[in-house]
Amino acid sequence: MRPILHSERLVLKVLDGSNAPEVLDFVLRNREFLEPWEPARSEEYFTLSFQEDLLIKEFSQFRTRELYKLWMFRKEEPDQIIGSITLSNIVYGVFQSCHLGYRIDQSAQGRGLMTEAVAAVADYAFAELGLHRIEANIMPRNKASLKVAEKAGFYEEGLAMCYLKINGIWEDHIHMVLRNEAME
Repeated sequence: MRPILHSERLVLKVLDGSNAPEVLDFVLRNREFLEPWEPARSEEYFTLSFQEDLLIKEFSQFRTRELYKLWMFRKEEPDQIIGSITLSNIVYGVFQSCHLGYRIDQSAQGRGLMTEAVAAVADYAFAELGLHRIEANIMPRNKASLKVAEKAGFYEEGLAMCYLKINGIWEDHIHMVLRNEAME
């Protein structure tokens, strides 16, 4: 079963390989907009076959509870992807933690939609997956992303120097955390 989450304005759902055309449309629409915030991408990334293979891999990881990638849709536009939000590197046992990543369509930014999505996914991570901690690592210059995390209740734990290679450059990242304090 694929989880479908609902918030006030959004539907968030796990997709599979059959949704590659919609995902490719999102990726192509936002190629230049997302470039400064993502790893350098090969031309192959921007093909239907690559997106289909990636969705198949992500769906397999979803089934083994290693990754939850949810694609965002406005309730009034249920056929157009406006973003994605991912819980990755999920570890259970004594750690019960994961990493959070998100991206939004250029046309949908600045409306609080990503903050709404992060809140819905965090609730799911804590209530349904039983996680204790969600970690988001954000470049200091990505003010919009930092604002989303802060509005969703994340707090800063420190600065990770040269943490991730983004668009070909090792970038510093602010380590933001949201804890499931009910578990404490």
